[in-house]
Amino acid sequence: MNKLVEIFCDVDDFCRFFIPQWEQFCLNKERRLRRRQGRMYPSEIMTILILFHMSHYRDFKNFYLEHIWKYHHHDFPTLLNYTRFVSVAPSVLVPLCSYLTQLKGKPTGIAFIDPTSLRVCHNIRIPRHKVFKGVAQRGKTSMGWFYGFKLHLIVNHQGEILALKVTAGNVDDREPVRELAKELTGCLYGDKGYLSQELADDLAQTGVTFMTKKRHNMKARVLAEWDKMMLSKRFIIE
Repeated sequence: MNKLVEIFCDVDDFCRFFIPQWEQFCLNKERRLRRRQGRMYPSEIMTILILFHMSHYRDFKNFYLEHIWKYHHHDFPTLLNYTRFVSVAPSVLVPLCSYLTQLKGKPTGIAFIDPTSLRVCHNIRIPRHKVFKGVAQRGKTSMGWFYGFKLHLIVNHQGEILALKVTAGNVDDREPVRELAKELTGCLYGDKGYLSQELADDLAQTGVTFMTKKRHNMKARVLAEWDKMMLSKRFIIE
């Protein structure tokens, strides 16, 4: 309970500062924000999304219905039903990413990168899905095909976020790496989905040594024991 209040207060303070500036920026750029104040405040929606990623639940629907709906209805008096909440969640994507970005940790010389699939619906429901139609895309991970987005995340060895980016699900894992790693130095560790000599060479020119696991059909290569250990510690980012 205390953690919930602490997170909400911090998020709400951020929203009071950020959202007016965001709206003014869009107005200056002649971009109309199609955002009306709903029953729930953006800070409430963001708090619930953050709590989900701090929980042990594997999917958002169960988290919302079995935890938030049952035990925190009094904390969120205007709590929306699950379907409605999912439909308004995209409205806080920009403030949420901005909030997480300003919490970034400091580079330590050791960093890990990993993509996470953000599935918006079951594959069988893709033809009927409307909420993210035209924005979400089909993608594939080691767990199979999904429909939605990818969260590309870099953390240091202490688990602190250094950089993040949300893309459509069909974006190649290697595509956002150069942008995400532009403020890094030292070693960056990733899985075999990031294999690319061209990418490794480009990062080397900026002072980043990019280490990845090899595929089974590739020739064995010599790795220092330290690098082997770091590649095995990629679970930190999970």
